[in-house]
Amino acid sequence: MLYLTLVDIHFANDLETLSQGDSILEKKLRILLVGGSGTLGKAVARELSARHEILVAGRSNGSLNIDITDIDSMRKAFSSMPKLDAVVCAAGSVKFAPLADIQAAPFSDSAYSVGITNKLLGQVNLALLARDHLNENGSITLTTGILSDHPIAAGSSATMVNRAIEGFVVAAATELPRGIRINVVSPNVLVESMEHYAPFFRGFEPVPAARAALAFSRSVEGRETGQVYKVY
Repeated sequence: MLYLTLVDIHFANDLETLSQGDSILEKKLRILLVGGSGTLGKAVARELSARHEILVAGRSNGSLNIDITDIDSMRKAFSSMPKLDAVVCAAGSVKFAPLADIQAAPFSDSAYSVGITNKLLGQVNLALLARDHLNENGSITLTTGILSDHPIAAGSSATMVNRAIEGFVVAAATELPRGIRINVVSPNVLVESMEHYAPFFRGFEPVPAARAALAFSRSVEGRETGQVYKVY
């Protein structure tokens, strides 16, 4: 037997109202996905392409050429595109090395320079450029990972960079103009990647890329900002 309260009825009526006509729930978005050829990126593309227009970009694959370490390539790509509703980044590299092997060094020679230049500054610069190419109420979604909260051996660079990205997102959310939102997705190691990364992640419970992709949907299609969506 089904029991409905007045609250249930009002909620159902509200959902019906939202589903009628050209509602915000039906809007087809134009989304730039950077890193769309990787394991995570492909899952994000599958999740979002069912409802939206996806422009896939990558350093060597994709319909657009974007290297997040090359500001000129990002500027060129943005200038060739119409205004966007969302920018998603599923790209970024860091160097894994035991702390005992990392020596004090100038930035150009530091073992940490790869992660800072690529995953950190690459995503930060992408977000700053995206800010000026997004429609009103657009969104930016960056990527970190579980090492923000759960460090592993040889992963000091990843933890440092992930924490910095998340700090940037929380702060940037308070200042972005025109209703633009920014969030970050922090997934666990992926099931599909364990063949290569298992020695680094003993005892971790990997998640399917499709599950991690749902967090990107939540960021793009939701209304929150300044959030770290943890998928673990």
